[in-house]
Parts: sequence; C-alpha cells; structure tokens
Amino acid sequence: MLELTGLNWLAILVATVAGFALGAIWYGPIFGEAWLSALGKTADQIQPSAAPFVISFFTALITAVVLAMLISALNISTLGGGVSIGLLVGIGFIATAMASDAAFGDTGLKLWLIQSGYRVLYSVVMGAILAMWR
Repeated sequence: MLELTGLNWLAILVATVAGFALGAIWYGPIFGEAWLSALGKTADQIQPSAAPFVISFFTALITAVVLAMLISALNISTLGGGVSIGLLVGIGFIATAMASDAAFGDTGLKLWLIQSGYRVLYSVVMGAILAMWR
C-alpha cells in the first residue's frame, strides 16, 4: 500500500529543490536560447510572472512525493535503483505523455526533446536522492 507516512519529507524537499534548480540551469544557460527558439519567442516576449515558478515548484513536489512513495513501496535503497526508477518514470510516464501532447499540439520535436529531456533528468536526480536518503 502506498502511504504518505514514513516518507522522508526532508529528502522530498531536497529532491524538489534539486529538480527546480535543475530547471533554472536547463532553461537558462544550457537550453534557454534553443527553448525560446522552439517556442518561436524571444526573451523580450516572455512576460515576467511568479505563477509559472510557483506551479513548477508544486509539480516538482508532487513528482518527488510520488517517486518517494514508489521507492518506499518497491524498497529501493541504492543509487542504481533510484536512478532506474527515476528513468522509468521519466521516460515511461512523463516523456511519453508529453510526446502525445506535442503531437496533438504540433509543437515540434525540438521543443519536446528539450522539455521532456528536463523532466526525465529531474526524475532521475530525484530518484537518486530519494533512494539514497530514505
């Protein structure tokens, strides 16, 4: 049974912050310009708003909680196990769902690769943290 009790909430918070921080690097110096190009926008066209950051933080938190629940239920306690479950969740659930959205939204391969690549990597990072710090 998947339960919220017994989870390491400090590890969940750290995994959330790590995933959120990865986004700052991913959509900044690593793929910022390519992401804007794939969106068909310039930096000047992006309106500053706290809402996307707040939403992103809470979606990362939910992802970390669900990963922690899976890791606990599957009794994963190694780095390799955490990386594996993160990769499975990232590719098997997140990237595939995003591929369907990209196909129907006609947003293009480049945008899908950038956005789903981030989600897969942040799932791997979160899985590693959560498995090692149970």
